[in-house]
Amino acid sequence: MSTIIPDGENMRRAVKWVGEIRCDKPDTKPSVLVQDAAVRFNLSPAESEYLARLVREEICK
Repeated sequence: MSTIIPDGENMRRAVKWVGEIRCDKPDTKPSVLVQDAAVRFNLSPAESEYLARLVREEICK
C-alpha cells in the first residue's frame, strides 16, 4: 500500500532540503540542487521552476 502525500508536501520538503544543503554546502550550484530536489521529491516542472526562483533569491541567510 502506498502512502498518500498531501498536495504541496513534496514541495515543502524540497524547499526545506535545499535550504539545509545550501547552509551546509554553500558552494553547491543552485541548478544542481534544483535538479536533485526535483528527482528526490518527484516535483512537477512547474514546482521545479518555482524552486529554482526561490533558490536564486537565497533561502539561507
